[in-house]
Amino acid sequence: MLNRRLLLSAIASAGVCTAVTRVASAASMKPAQDGLRGTIDISGYGVAPDRTGDQSRAISRLFNEAAEKGMPVFLPAGDYRVSGIALPDMLWVSGVPGRTRLIHTGGGRFLTGEGLSKLTLSDLVFDGGGKSLGEEAGGLINLRGVADLTIDNCTITGSTRHGINAERCGGRITANSISQASASGIYAVESQRLAITANTVSDCGNGGILVHRWEAAEDGTMVSGNRVFKIAATDGGTGENGNGINIFRAWNVMVTDNHVSDCAFSAIRANAATNVQISGNQCLRSGETAIYSEFGFQGAIVSGNLVDGAANGILIVNFDDGGRLATVSDNIVRNLHSDGPYLHDGAGFGFGIAAEADTVISGNAIENAPKWGLMLGWGPYMRGIVATGNLVRGAGGGCAVTVVEGAGTALIANNLFQDVRDGAILGYRWNDKATGDLLTGGSEAFAHLTLTGNRRT
Repeated sequence: MLNRRLLLSAIASAGVCTAVTRVASAASMKPAQDGLRGTIDISGYGVAPDRTGDQSRAISRLFNEAAEKGMPVFLPAGDYRVSGIALPDMLWVSGVPGRTRLIHTGGGRFLTGEGLSKLTLSDLVFDGGGKSLGEEAGGLINLRGVADLTIDNCTITGSTRHGINAERCGGRITANSISQASASGIYAVESQRLAITANTVSDCGNGGILVHRWEAAEDGTMVSGNRVFKIAATDGGTGENGNGINIFRAWNVMVTDNHVSDCAFSAIRANAATNVQISGNQCLRSGETAIYSEFGFQGAIVSGNLVDGAANGILIVNFDDGGRLATVSDNIVRNLHSDGPYLHDGAGFGFGIAAEADTVISGNAIENAPKWGLMLGWGPYMRGIVATGNLVRGAGGGCAVTVVEGAGTALIANNLFQDVRDGAILGYRWNDKATGDLLTGGSEAFAHLTLTGNRRT
């Protein structure tokens, strides 16, 4: 008969068996580093850490044969000097985080991979050392047409071009540290549902994380949980460089929960990016506009972001080029300044949130905007603007709205304006003030405007 002691013993034994099974299963998911079980033996290929000479030929042979055999490669801690490595299909290489270093010897390309079904690089350091990559390579790690890419927990530094150049790739680029790239940290073009998550990108010459397409189309990249800081605009311009996260022509992209600071231009810049979602980001000390959705886009959600320090806060603009349809809600925008990185020929700098067409602006708090808190329309370019339930505190003007002939309709309702020097709601003809404070009278002269429930204190 089964007594209580036997029953408890059986349960305990079952638990131990289950735990052992789980440990064994977890061990099978990744190359074992205790005894190198399951990985290819690198000693037979003449590959060893800390050799003074170039090991490119030996490592190329190791990678190719490991991929053919379906075996992962584990590289022990130390330096491996290489260049011109062509990565084969189904390659899986890992090392000791921070201590297994592949160092570029110069003279052209470093690591390239093209037309691969699967590639995995993890726990490695890739050091370009500022050496030339030649004319053909777009990045230190140069990839094209990798269907299932994994670059995980790697350090990529010292590239004379992009850190990672990924064209027509899917998969994930996760938890890497990328710095000191002359161009951008990550350049992903024509992606196939790529995930760029939890990376740290810093001290790059022209951009942080770039998601681009040659022609506007579906992309689906997710850019989430990254830390991007100290991004310069070495090659100059008026916004094509110097952005922490830049989305260009890529549709259905999510930019969420990133921490972006100290960028020469924008923290997050979406250009012709239809159906972009920009939510939950911290944007600190931007040199120009902190968050942009501009030019030929249709559909943008900008919500729950914090902007502290920028020339302009959030801009939803370029209706003249087809930019339209957005919601801007529940953001904090504060501590703006009126000087930017170039001479502006339009509205200038120093305003909080601007929009032009088919946009709802609601529930935002704007504080310390030297020019305007809200800017609605530009010349005749305004249609279907709703600005409700916003707080503007400490601004030159609370809300500037266009009164140029041909401008479309705007509803300005239930907003609170505090400490606005020039007035709460002001009519403008381009950059020229055309009215007094419409909150206290005169709005009936402009049939395209509806003002109700607003208050100035």
